[in-house]
This record gives sequence, C-alpha cells and structure tokens, in this order.
Amino acid sequence: MTDVTTGQIAGAESAAPTSRRVALKRVLGPAHVWGLGVGIVLVGEFMGWNFAVGKGGAIAALTACWLAGILYTCVAMIDSEVTSTVAAAGGQYAQAKHIIGPLAAFNVGLYLVMAYTMLEVSNAIVTGDLIEAFVHNMGFVGDLDKRAFMALTIVFLSFLNYRGVLATLTLNYVITAIAFAAILVLFVAVKPWAPGETLKHSDLLTGLPYGGLGILAAMHFGLWYYLGIEGTTQAAEEVRSPARSLPLGTMTGMMTLLIAATLTWYVCSGLMPWEYLGQAVTPLYDAARLTGSGPLELLLFVGTLFATLASANGCINDASRAWFAMGRDRYMPVWFGAVHPRYHTPYRSIVFFVPIAILFAVSTPLDQTITLSILSGLLGYTIMALGVIIFRRKWPLGSISRGYVHPLHPLPAALLLLLCSVTYLAVFLGYGTQLLAMMAFYIAASAWFVLHRYKYCRRGDQFTMPWPRPKGY
Repeated sequence: MTDVTTGQIAGAESAAPTSRRVALKRVLGPAHVWGLGVGIVLVGEFMGWNFAVGKGGAIAALTACWLAGILYTCVAMIDSEVTSTVAAAGGQYAQAKHIIGPLAAFNVGLYLVMAYTMLEVSNAIVTGDLIEAFVHNMGFVGDLDKRAFMALTIVFLSFLNYRGVLATLTLNYVITAIAFAAILVLFVAVKPWAPGETLKHSDLLTGLPYGGLGILAAMHFGLWYYLGIEGTTQAAEEVRSPARSLPLGTMTGMMTLLIAATLTWYVCSGLMPWEYLGQAVTPLYDAARLTGSGPLELLLFVGTLFATLASANGCINDASRAWFAMGRDRYMPVWFGAVHPRYHTPYRSIVFFVPIAILFAVSTPLDQTITLSILSGLLGYTIMALGVIIFRRKWPLGSISRGYVHPLHPLPAALLLLLCSVTYLAVFLGYGTQLLAMMAFYIAASAWFVLHRYKYCRRGDQFTMPWPRPKGY
C-alpha cells in the first residue's frame, strides 16, 4: 500500500509545511465487507432483474438467475484470492496494475467507475419512481417531481461518503439487513406452503414464450441479480484483516444473494403475469401491493427504498475509490488522488461524480443505465478471468503469501469467460447499438491513455506489493 503524502495531495498547489502522512484508515471488518457487497447488489432483487422476464418469460428468467449465479460465484472466488493478496484501494484496477500492466489497469479502472456510477444512477431513478408511486398510492393528488428525489438521493449519500467510510458502511450494514429481512417477510406472508392460496404459479407460469432463444436473451438482465458483488474489493485498503475479511465477507455475501434472488423470483412469478412483471419498475413493491396487506406494502416500500439507498451508497464508495486510485497513480490527474485531512476519504473523487450522476439520472431511461452498468461490468469480468490465469502463471502457489486460494483453478476462470461470452451475445441481441458505442468509447479512451496520459505515470511507484520477480521474468 502506498500512502498519500500531503505534498501529493496538493498536486500543483503549494507544498504543505509538514510531512504528516494522510492515508485511508483500516477500520472495517467482515460485516462491513458483507454490507458493502450485498448492499450494492441487493437492489437487484427489488428492481431490474424482472426485465429478464420480459426477454424470455419467467422460466427463462429463473434459468438466467442461476446461470448468472454461477458466473458471479466464479467472480467471487477469483476476487477473494487476488484481493486478499493485492489489498489496495481500487480493487480490480489495482489487481490489473500489478498482474497485467498499465493499459489493462486503466481500462479496468474505467469499467469500474462506469459500472458503479451507472448503478448509482439506476438506484436514484428507482428511488424517485418509488417515492412518486407510494405518495400517489397514499392518495396525494398534487404535482410531485421525482427528479428532485433523484438529485437529493445522490447529494445526500455523497455527503455521507465524504464524511467517513466507517459510518457510511455501518449504515449500509443496517439498512441492507432490513431490506433482506423484508424479502423474507414477504416470502412467508404469501404462504409458499399453500400453493394456489396466494401464489398462482399453476396459472401464471407459461413456459418459454420465445423458446430457447429467450433464455439467451434473459442472460442480459439476469446479471442484475448480482452485479456489484465484486465491489467488496474496493475497500481492501480500509479493511483491518484483508486475508480474512475480504474472502469471508464476499463469499457469505454471494450466498445471501443467491437465496434472495431465488425467493424474489418465486414470489413475483406467482403473483404477476410475466407480461406485466417483465416491465415493472418496482416488482417486489408491486407484489406486496397485490397481497392486499397495508403493513406488507409499507414494509416493502421501506425495503425497496433501503435497498436502493444502500446500493447507491456502496456505489459512491466504490466508484470514488477506483477514481482515487487512478489519480494517485497519475492514470488520471493527480488532483483526484487527494485524501481529506480530517475525514480520511477520497473527497475530491466523491464530489467529482455528483453532477455527472445527477445528469444521467434525470435524462436517461432505467433500462439504458442498467445496460451501461452491465456492459462495463462484463468487460471487467473478462479481464478478471484472464488476470487470474496470468497471476497463477507468474506467481505459482507457494511463491507468494495468499490470504485465500480458490479451488479448481483454472475451471472458474474458463467458466467465467464462457458465461461472459454468452452474455455479450445476449446484450447484442437487444442493445447492440449500446454495446458497439461502449466498445468505441473504451477504445478511444485507451488511445488517449497510450498517446497522452501514460507519460505522466510513474510506473515504478505503482507496484507496491513485496513480491519476488515473476516466474520466467
């Protein structure tokens, strides 16, 4: 880990009169890692996943849910090994920097920032829609501008992140637990032990309306069940015991999400026809309304609201850490590599994305922001799979200390590459223009980095791990 001195923080400004070191604080434990990972992702059970139903029907969405679960289990296993070894801010960016090289690291950093910022924007959009729907359901008939709630959500959570990571992720842990409990309460309330009484699966499940192609198409939004669990790595530099906390928090988070995803599909597919479910903005809240229970509707309103807030909160944390790490290494202007002298947070990186997120939230449809986030995540997973293969070849087991060793290598990496390829095809079927536009953007950004930005980087200062020379060097 490389601390940031006050001189580095000032950048082009006048040098500070003291050499006091200002760095990120190691204050987090496994529960905070769980709260960060699940907090970012649990919103995928409250919204977004159901667009997979519209792509291929309820059965196709369930199949996509489990296939995506395998994909993200591979991600979690690979992440747990590499991150417990490369415990630095920036997560996958720091891993690519040490294992592959500068250009890969630059791209991975952009993937992370785009994925988390678009996920944050999606959460803000849903927060605005949810509050608008709830207020109208309560009988309010006046004009209500949901865009104000979108902007307020982003500003408020950015302020929390500005003030400190411990309080931010402690809040995430609490509200994520409440949101998960809301899913369990809804599951019990619909009486799954009495088929046909509340849940109408026998009437509503219609097989595969678009055939096997529907399963492929559903993989696009199937990733939304789990997108962001890899965000646990962004807190690596602020965790007290990375070798223990990161694998434990990430893997238990993945188990939590697998359970929540299956329960969510089961409840919603038994209460709503697939034609409606496939386009609903807040499916779990709608499911609670269909039960006719006022308290249950209120609980799922709170659960959905807490899930969106927890996810947006974690996304701000993760995007700012990735951008901060890139600034510290001069992949971006060093001005972004500043740590607040009092709150020990990457405050400039946090503030920088506030207007960008608000602009996207008030101007872009939800399915578009979700797609942008998924595409950026997919690109990152592809490099992650290649990176762990290179990591094992350069530093075989026994050559360096690892906090965790994932089993069955290289099977998880090969499986991850296969499922990513399938999902690229699924995205292309429905959003080919966005896929090509995103690829063109990242190619142009890579050219900018190679031709202009790389000359400012201090490559020798980037490699902070005390490792021996790689095998074959």
